[in-house]
Amino acid sequence: MNIDHYLHPTAVVESGAQIGKDTAIWHWVHICATAKIGEHCILGQNVFVGNDVTIGNGVKIQNNVSIYTGVTLEDDVFCGPSAVFTNVINPRSFINRKDSFLPTLVKRGATIGANATIICGHTIGCYALIGAGSVVTKDVPNYALMVGNPIRQIGWICRCGERLPQKMAEVTCSACGQNFRLSLHNCQKL
Repeated sequence: MNIDHYLHPTAVVESGAQIGKDTAIWHWVHICATAKIGEHCILGQNVFVGNDVTIGNGVKIQNNVSIYTGVTLEDDVFCGPSAVFTNVINPRSFINRKDSFLPTLVKRGATIGANATIICGHTIGCYALIGAGSVVTKDVPNYALMVGNPIRQIGWICRCGERLPQKMAEVTCSACGQNFRLSLHNCQKL
């Protein structure tokens, strides 16, 4: 068998899990049997990846992140240390609610800050940035800059990670030159 990814000796990868080329899986990571992980990913120490989780290419998951059943991370997503994804709205230890799991989608290029909690059933838009310690309780638009508990939008963010000017019109990112059209509820790349 040709293994084309790095697997630390302490990591547990259950039989059936799919791991892409050039992916690095570090200390004490646990990947469940039906998880799918793309190419060129990094999974830091003590990451948990549940069944029926899909992780795209180029994803970076920092230490102590838990990604439970039903979560999809598209390409180039960044998850900061100790971020957590839930999969049921009303958990009880004495009630089995596995048939009530709600899917969560994190779209291409989005960033989840350290210690953020993502409540299940929501979509985080492309290149959105969720601030450290935030609690995601609703869908997040593409390029939105969100903070707090519960989250609230405080601006727009460029694909390159720089905050965009706060005016409702066509704006240019001062860092990379990308142009956007901003409105109250939408940010569209031109």
